[in-house]
Amino acid sequence: MSFFSSLKLVLSRPHPEAYPFLVTSALISSIAYKVSHRLRCPLLRGVGHISTSFFAFCLYFFRDPERVTPTSPHNVVAPADGRIVSIEKMTPPQELGLGTTPVWRIATFLSVLNVHVNRVPATGVVTRVVYTPGLFINANLDKASEDNERNALTITLPDNRTLAVVQIAGLVARRIVCSVTEGTSVQVGERFGLIRFGSRTDVYLPPDVEPLVSVGQTMVGGETVMAHL
Repeated sequence: MSFFSSLKLVLSRPHPEAYPFLVTSALISSIAYKVSHRLRCPLLRGVGHISTSFFAFCLYFFRDPERVTPTSPHNVVAPADGRIVSIEKMTPPQELGLGTTPVWRIATFLSVLNVHVNRVPATGVVTRVVYTPGLFINANLDKASEDNERNALTITLPDNRTLAVVQIAGLVARRIVCSVTEGTSVQVGERFGLIRFGSRTDVYLPPDVEPLVSVGQTMVGGETVMAHL
């Protein structure tokens, strides 16, 4: 990635989910600096420094860059930035009612340094959205797919096959955001949610669809092609 591409990624606009954090930290910083200057209080100045640092972190964490999605309707693209930690045949989450036949699951781990906006992996209609409470163990571990808090959805493709994508909370994640509902028509690459502050996203491919990626590969959400339908 070139210097200008990296700079554009860092300086991209924040996701709307960032605004409460940005406003709150900015207010705390402003008040702390003003009062510390008036009272000459080092402790309050330190609070101002911490709030300012948190403001900068939120600007970075919630960045929401534009992506160029491949136009072929046969592509399954990465739903998130991050690193693939496992590719194996697994039974889809029970709550989605997709049966017990194992299909390929591609699991992508997102560190706090990754863009956390989730994108639709394939064009279709959202037919089910199911939120499941759970734990907050390290999302890098395989058991996070079953034990952690998650939000799972199925997308029925134009040929009536079904693909599933699961947003999984991580060790420090405490909120999963999903902006689509059952019956929503979605286009490949469009935004559908976000997980904060460290997480994992699993994709369950339709039967007989093979992955085109490998473990350890870095994903670019909305751009990297994971499979061909």
